[in-house]
Amino acid sequence: MFYLFNTKLVMKFDIQKELEKRILVLDGAMGTMIQQYKLEEEDFRNEKLKDHSIPLKGNNDLLVFTRPDVIKAIHLQYLEAGADIIETNTFSGTTIAQADYKLEHIVYDINFYGAKVAREAVDEFMKKDPSRPRFVAGAMGPTNRTASLSPDINDPGYRAVTFDELAFAFKEQAKALIAGGVDLLLLETIIDTLNVKAALFALMELFEETGKSLPVMVSATITDASGRTLSGQVTEAFYNSVSHANLLSVGLNCALGAKELRPFLQEMSRVAGCFVSAYPNAGLPNQFGEYDQTASEMAEVVKDFVENGFVNILGGCCGTTPEHIREIAKVVEGKAPRKISAIAPYLRLSGLEPITLTPESNFMNIGERTNVTGSAKFLKLIKEERFDEALSVAQEQVNGGAQVIDINMDEGMLDGEKTMVRFLNLIASEPDISKVPIMIDSSKWPIIEAGLKCIQGKGIVNSISLKSGEDEFIRQASLIRKYGAAVIVMAFDEDGQADSTARRIEISKRSYDILVNKVKFPSQDIIFDLNIFPVGTGIEEHRINALS
Repeated sequence: MFYLFNTKLVMKFDIQKELEKRILVLDGAMGTMIQQYKLEEEDFRNEKLKDHSIPLKGNNDLLVFTRPDVIKAIHLQYLEAGADIIETNTFSGTTIAQADYKLEHIVYDINFYGAKVAREAVDEFMKKDPSRPRFVAGAMGPTNRTASLSPDINDPGYRAVTFDELAFAFKEQAKALIAGGVDLLLLETIIDTLNVKAALFALMELFEETGKSLPVMVSATITDASGRTLSGQVTEAFYNSVSHANLLSVGLNCALGAKELRPFLQEMSRVAGCFVSAYPNAGLPNQFGEYDQTASEMAEVVKDFVENGFVNILGGCCGTTPEHIREIAKVVEGKAPRKISAIAPYLRLSGLEPITLTPESNFMNIGERTNVTGSAKFLKLIKEERFDEALSVAQEQVNGGAQVIDINMDEGMLDGEKTMVRFLNLIASEPDISKVPIMIDSSKWPIIEAGLKCIQGKGIVNSISLKSGEDEFIRQASLIRKYGAAVIVMAFDEDGQADSTARRIEISKRSYDILVNKVKFPSQDIIFDLNIFPVGTGIEEHRINALS
């Protein structure tokens, strides 16, 4: 249960219970409303920014402290229209996004005051109309850089931002939003799943460090009629990638109008084991980049979402106004919310596309030839940095039926971390390879962690064990969970390798109990390797391994 509160508001509200009772209305576009004020350069400056050398007009996040009256007025208009959730005006409130304006140093202020203005608007409105709770969502945009895509067409392995840089930026943003009084955090308009995985990692760490957590919403953007994000994932693959984070809701927003969004929202409603949100644009933009869909036209389209039980949270994105939200509020009034789907606890992985292992599945094919310890050909290609040819090895495995590809760079003459990152970044640029999940295979934790920071899908770590003791096992497993991967556990402990049925059972049970009860690792994401060696090792005691 999440209790949402601030120092001024004595009442406590549980948003989860509200969502079980009714469909909540999210507000509409902030940028569309700001444009109506015809603001000039001086509106984006205050005493602290008066001599800033870069033009600031259009950096709307600054208005939370240069023109808080404008932002508060917009919040109040959406509340009057019937919004239950108000987003802070902090979409670009990260050090990464503000670097274009050389304003990294005021990111804390942007988020703190953005939360404060929204909080004041909600508290003020609720004093006037306490009929139901309203909530403040701290808006966290995707930044203007992508961790899965290269901005340089001549170097597909290059990245303009790292996982660690993203995680740091999102963590700092979240700290300020929480300090300013938000009730929940909204990671929105996600075009690259690796960006949001970095954000979720940061939030999980922050909640762990502070001992306090807030509900988290995640909303992706489908960029065209293919139904994929900009970084290439389909809807179910996206959900599998973020499902580890115990989300309040997952959904879709922006890029498309409600009509175009429908099939992908239906799919999200089918696969999601949490609440589902949708806030589409007011149709598609015209030739001038403007949105012509009226409030009543949009309401007629989203009525279908409600009648078919697709949503728990409904609002508007680009081009929407308080009038659009007013009509949406009328559509949802008295209507039953979507019931959360009962999701069977199967191993659900993803590359650009999803794969689910069910009791009816045949064995899962793992492509092992992209492993320097198992393929002399692949090792030679990697050592000689013939990465294009090395990629063809991965492509051959996928073409041959591999459902997961195992990547291993454990060789004494290689910089394992650097090579793992380079190869995974190159794979990400090849959709015919990256459509399948990745297994990151290493006996060295730093290489595993470096790999986890490169994959936007839900992959598998191969492997961890109790060999180095329980504390290290818990540390590594906890990080794997935060990175959103499944895990292979080897039958090793502090006393060595399991070499009998009894020892295999003992170590596996101990590992499972630690993972599930202490780390809270999903049981369906745990895979055991019981060290059954083939007769071909030539070691006499291994001859009866398969029998024991």
